[in-house]
Amino acid sequence: MILSAIALLCIGVVMVHSAGLSIGASGTGAPWLTIQSRPVVYALLAVAAMFTVWMLPAGWLRGFLFRIGPLTPLLMLGAVLCVYVPGLGHEEKGALRWIKAPGMELTAQPSEIAKWAIGVFVAWYAVRFSGRLRLFWKGLLPALAAIGLIALLVAVEDLGTGVIIAATGSLLLVAGGARITHFLMMAPIGIGALAALILTSDYRVRRIGAFADPYADPEGSGFHIIQSLVAIAHGGPSGRGLGFGLQKFGYLPEDRTDFLFSVICEELGLIGAAGVISLYLVMLWCGYLIVRGLPDRFSALVATGVLVTIAGQATMNLFVVTGLAPTKGIALPLLSAGGTGWVLTGASLGLLACFAQLSKSVHDAPAHELSSA
Repeated sequence: MILSAIALLCIGVVMVHSAGLSIGASGTGAPWLTIQSRPVVYALLAVAAMFTVWMLPAGWLRGFLFRIGPLTPLLMLGAVLCVYVPGLGHEEKGALRWIKAPGMELTAQPSEIAKWAIGVFVAWYAVRFSGRLRLFWKGLLPALAAIGLIALLVAVEDLGTGVIIAATGSLLLVAGGARITHFLMMAPIGIGALAALILTSDYRVRRIGAFADPYADPEGSGFHIIQSLVAIAHGGPSGRGLGFGLQKFGYLPEDRTDFLFSVICEELGLIGAAGVISLYLVMLWCGYLIVRGLPDRFSALVATGVLVTIAGQATMNLFVVTGLAPTKGIALPLLSAGGTGWVLTGASLGLLACFAQLSKSVHDAPAHELSSA
């Protein structure tokens, strides 16, 4: 799992630099791939976070996460609201998703904290209130209200991440023992909220129209997905070669971030794309084996939340770049250019590796100790 994550980070660093190629009066240029370049620094930080968390004592880490479980809603709420603090919130391309300290160039995305913390909160809730989770009013509804509030606040500016938070929280509640019939009762409210978020935003409505027929407005709302599909089609089985893609030269928007997979397909072809997807599958399979061997429900739910978040984000991105879902600003984990996302994803994978120690060392612990650790 760790090796797959590091391999994805290495591919991400190389492809982000390749996507950064530009053509000027003096010819073709690219940002230098050096130890000081921003993608390399973030990749090293992600690896450092991964190994740091991995090396922590597994029992201590599990106990620490359980103790802060009831505080995570406040942590997520505070992080999400940071973007609205004057002088701290930073807007890019019409979206207020980042924070930026005055006088500094580096930015951070607080919604990433909420995305990874939601699993800790739901795991704590499912263990702490296991006796009444199958009840609607006293068990499920309070947890759904907390998840819904965080997801809604995030979705106002970042619909994709908001959907991932809501989906991850809901799946973990079901895994923790909630009734599926109760979720079906609440489904109209969730669908209505999603529809309202789309219909009250002109650019989201245009994206839905572009998804239905991108060629209705090929130079406007449909431009993005058309250029992505062109890049993928031009790659063929083996690709044009690393650095030799054409769509990144002013044709494909967001080529270093949300649509990096299109650049991979064009330059490395079907073989490179299949290799990337295989690395994700290996990483997720190893994570599943870890979850299956965990001895207590809390650690198993936290680890499941990590896997669901990574799988959901990767699936959403791949669907978007291949035209199977409306265009949405969602990054490909450990590949698309990013700082906060890479580091927190690395730390979360380190948590999975750390928890793997529990299956080896805590087989005969008393049940009450496991549930309250």
